[in-house]
Amino acid sequence: MSSTETFKFVLILLVAIVALELIARRLRLPTAAALLAGGIGIAFLPGIPAVSFDPELVLIVFLPPLLMDGAFYTVWSDFRRYLGGILWLAVGAVVFTTFAVGVTVHAVLPSLPWAACFALGAVVSPPDAVAAKAVLGKVKLPRRPMVLLEGESLLNDATGLVLFRFAVAAALTGAFSAQGAVMSFAGLALGGIAVGALIGAVVVLVLRRMDQVFLAITASCLSPWAAYIGGEAVHVSGVMAVVTTGIIFGWYQHEVFSANIRVRATTFWAVMIFLLEALVFILIGFSLRGVVERLGGLGDALQALGLPILAVVAAVILSRFVWVYATDYLRRPLAHLIGRGAAPPSPRESFLLSWAGMRGVVTLAIALSLPEEMPGRDLTLAAAFAVILVTVVLQGGTMGPVIRWLGLDRVVHVDMAHLTEGQAGALIDAAQLEAVKARAYGADGSLIHPRLLEQYTYRATIAERFAAAPQDFTGGRESHYDVILAAIAAGRVELLKLHRAGRIHDDLLHYLERDLDLQEIAAENDRQSPV
Repeated sequence: MSSTETFKFVLILLVAIVALELIARRLRLPTAAALLAGGIGIAFLPGIPAVSFDPELVLIVFLPPLLMDGAFYTVWSDFRRYLGGILWLAVGAVVFTTFAVGVTVHAVLPSLPWAACFALGAVVSPPDAVAAKAVLGKVKLPRRPMVLLEGESLLNDATGLVLFRFAVAAALTGAFSAQGAVMSFAGLALGGIAVGALIGAVVVLVLRRMDQVFLAITASCLSPWAAYIGGEAVHVSGVMAVVTTGIIFGWYQHEVFSANIRVRATTFWAVMIFLLEALVFILIGFSLRGVVERLGGLGDALQALGLPILAVVAAVILSRFVWVYATDYLRRPLAHLIGRGAAPPSPRESFLLSWAGMRGVVTLAIALSLPEEMPGRDLTLAAAFAVILVTVVLQGGTMGPVIRWLGLDRVVHVDMAHLTEGQAGALIDAAQLEAVKARAYGADGSLIHPRLLEQYTYRATIAERFAAAPQDFTGGRESHYDVILAAIAAGRVELLKLHRAGRIHDDLLHYLERDLDLQEIAAENDRQSPV
């Protein structure tokens, strides 16, 4: 396709994304599954050109911002608290799945070299950050499984990429060193963390000195690619570099961003991430056409590779169940051996962690990057797509019902180490009241801001009452903010009426509209805030 045709084609895909998103919402379907199915359907339409992917380009375009988005909102205290469990999944589960798939494939196809079997296992072993975020963002879970799944999706790509690199090298050269693989993984991970910490520190320092909205947003958007490219340039893990930069940036963004920049940047990032996630699933669907054509058609592909592909899919799903349940029930005895306590295993949470193993863009990109001379390349491509399709549609599509079936949607997280909304709000309102009191009186002792003093005194009093007995305020909370939102809506109607009648200038329209927008955002936030 020419450059113009490519641009038109991308626009068509964006229109398709909007349509598929609306269809998914209307039919209450999982968005990721709808986009994947839509991509497959569009790819096989008559007249649609074949689309080929540069796997390195796919990784560098999509992976850094999507990893950054997950890392940016990572709760550091939770991440640190559950780091052991995260590593058991991000490293242990990936290694175990690679081994299980490799053994399974060799049992079905004894003629395929062991190294090629393990390379296939490395391709399909890491659950995907994009797929996990697309699914987990739409469900409510208890704190522990949510942190484990989000943390795993951020770190496991590094494990899968290292295993894949060594398996391919072993398949092509016949040489492999387990010690070398472990040392390489440690070096890549630690090096990536170091590069990410450096990039994160630079980003924070630069943004501290930027008060121009669009420059600050632009700089923040460049940071994930800077971390990824910087890490890869010095031959360490770009994935770990992006994750580290994202965690640092997310921790300090409250200090370096003004309210104006943060509101605009959050909106911009939300749109960009939505489009990137949607394009990933559309393009994954498109990749099926290339895989089918490469294998001589769907019928020939299923006849030649149907049994091995089924074996791979089954091994991927079952190996995760085995690993999660085994490690969950071994956690307490191991903790007791080193003199530490551990929570009892939860069969329901273990089942959920086992079921939430969606694969996506990383599996596809790794599979497409296989050298042409790699033994079993066609099988790896077909198996990779089958695993993506089954895990996204079957597992990702049923996450909501599975959570309800397990009863985990009724579990309420209560952490006594943290303040409640009412307690935190009371402290904030008290601090604001003290600031107003210090400025409410003039040099001669006369009260010069009586309205502000009355307003903040009232807010502090209500906040204290709410912190002591939040149940007393629950009944009228929504109706209270409904009145506020109705008042804002009435003000907006009047503002537009004045503008349409030519009684106010556009500059004043935008100024007053922004004020109403901020009021509406604050009211919506307070109306939906947790009690």
